[in-house]
Amino acid sequence: MTTLLDVVDLKKYFPIKKGLLGRSGSYVYAVDGVSLRVDEGETLSLVGESGCGKSTVGRSILRLFDLTAGIVRLDGERIDNLSERQLRPQRHKLQAVFQDPFASLNPRQTVRQILSEPIQNFEPGLSRTACEARVCELLDLVRLPRDTINRLPHEFSGGQRQRICIARSLASRPKIIICDEAVSALDVSVKAQIVNLLQDLQQQLGLGLLFISHDLAIVEHMTHRVAVMYLGRIVEQGAADQVFGAPQHPYTQALLSAAPGAGSSARRVILKGDVPSPVSPPAGCHFHTRCPYAFDRCRTASPVLTDRSNNHFAACHLESLKPVSDAVKN
Repeated sequence: MTTLLDVVDLKKYFPIKKGLLGRSGSYVYAVDGVSLRVDEGETLSLVGESGCGKSTVGRSILRLFDLTAGIVRLDGERIDNLSERQLRPQRHKLQAVFQDPFASLNPRQTVRQILSEPIQNFEPGLSRTACEARVCELLDLVRLPRDTINRLPHEFSGGQRQRICIARSLASRPKIIICDEAVSALDVSVKAQIVNLLQDLQQQLGLGLLFISHDLAIVEHMTHRVAVMYLGRIVEQGAADQVFGAPQHPYTQALLSAAPGAGSSARRVILKGDVPSPVSPPAGCHFHTRCPYAFDRCRTASPVLTDRSNNHFAACHLESLKPVSDAVKN
């Protein structure tokens, strides 16, 4: 299977400016060594609590931020070290759908203008008739009536606006789409419709999807593989049935036990304390300050992602975890 996106040891640190001269005193370690891949026709879901760095990973891959370190390969070609001008020919392969569809759309542009713009950007020699036909084709793909082509964004519902955003992301004929909380702002019934649409488009077009979300029930339904993030690092990664059926990291156990309808956990794991600041993350395992299983080694040595079984990776010093029913309970 062709690998569309390959990310190796991605780091993004934001400097904290201090003093009148704006000198950098310290950093926010938003992403601290993330590696992942997305294959053709595959969905990789990146999950974790708010503030764990998952959206920063997506925006760094899109080059909306400059990377602190790491390698990003898109369809076999390295893009992290390209200038804006060098990156432009590759942009059409990688597109995004963001959380708020209304904020993502120009309120003064019609659907025709919104969808025509990326087509004209990436296919400047296309005739006006061919561009119009392509816009209609995009509306068909996202299941919107063609007679909506002259309407403005405020005339649509939230789910319809997100369909327009998806259509716009498809306009450049991408190979991979990064969905950053693409359904979290929608009603429950509309979420299901958008998820089903994304799955249908993936099968039809062979798209790769990096699906960034905190909604584990949605993730379990639609994803092939899952990567779990905590405080800037991936702590567990594997096939969806492995991660949801037999989590190998205490943090994953806690997430699943707290998510209604996700995974097989019947009892709730209660984590103590708050998430540490990414400005001064704990030494050793970042999770040790809240982990019910932490021991001395966790406080000094940082665990690495290790294959537990059949490409199911976990970054934990424990060789095996107790079932959720034996962990800290409510």
